[in-house]
Amino acid sequence: MRRVTILDDYQRVALASADWSAVGARFDIDVVAEHLDTDALASRLAQSEVVVAMRERAAFPAELFEQLPELRLLVTTGMKNAAIDLDAAAAHGVTVCGTGGEGNGVAELTIGMMIALTRHFAEEDAAVRAGGWQHTIGPGLAGLTLGVLGLGRLGGPVADLANALGMRVIAWDRSITPARAERHGARIVDRDALFRESDLLTLHLPLTESSRGLVGARELAMMKPTAYLINSSRGPIVDEAALLAALRDGRLAGAALDVYDAEPLPSEHPLRTAPNTLLLPHLGYVTTDQYARFYTDAAEDIVAWADGAPVRVV
Repeated sequence: MRRVTILDDYQRVALASADWSAVGARFDIDVVAEHLDTDALASRLAQSEVVVAMRERAAFPAELFEQLPELRLLVTTGMKNAAIDLDAAAAHGVTVCGTGGEGNGVAELTIGMMIALTRHFAEEDAAVRAGGWQHTIGPGLAGLTLGVLGLGRLGGPVADLANALGMRVIAWDRSITPARAERHGARIVDRDALFRESDLLTLHLPLTESSRGLVGARELAMMKPTAYLINSSRGPIVDEAALLAALRDGRLAGAALDVYDAEPLPSEHPLRTAPNTLLLPHLGYVTTDQYARFYTDAAEDIVAWADGAPVRVV
């Protein structure tokens, strides 16, 4: 029977998040709960006609398409996926479709990370479980300056929530306009001022050649030693080595990270032991409502494609 493979279902919720009955009537459904490296991925997908990829957890470069002669449909959750070589997909006769999204998970998570980092939630939770009580102290967010690097689809809602908390919001990106800044209650500053003035700096840019390494040693050196960095965007936007050095030297009060250069984060990675950090496993989009939309649309994409009328083609 024809095969659909659902990749990287870490929480084992893909089949429970949507109605797959119409897909199951035509295909065997293979669910992969663990992350597979390139060789293991090629082996697992060798007989798959359809693959559902969760965001950018699995990369699909040209060399992988060459090893998957049976593949005809690749569904990515969301409508953009930088980990898929679309030219190679087209060259190998693979249709790529996407899905819609739901909710405001990234903005909510970003604010949550700010509070958890500055108020030391992880440390205090561990202390209480060990029999202790209060031993840290941190600032409230009201009155602090939040710098938003990228005031777009994701950064805008973060600014909205920050305003509701009584923060002062400043912003910079290459395409920012006064109208957009005003809509989100932000003051436009130049790039260097964003780093100098921010008490907390949050990143919301796509990963491109121009944004890779955008936050490096120079930029981190401009930040206040009492400032915090929040990254729920993409790991390589921040120079990881420079960030580690700033944290270990006490030149930054802390960092909350949901994204990394390599994901899943390697077990021996130095960030795991870096001081004053909150580390999350790329949870920005991981909500029940988002997964329901992703997998419902993915199932619809598969049925539509099987019927000869693909929808949401990327």
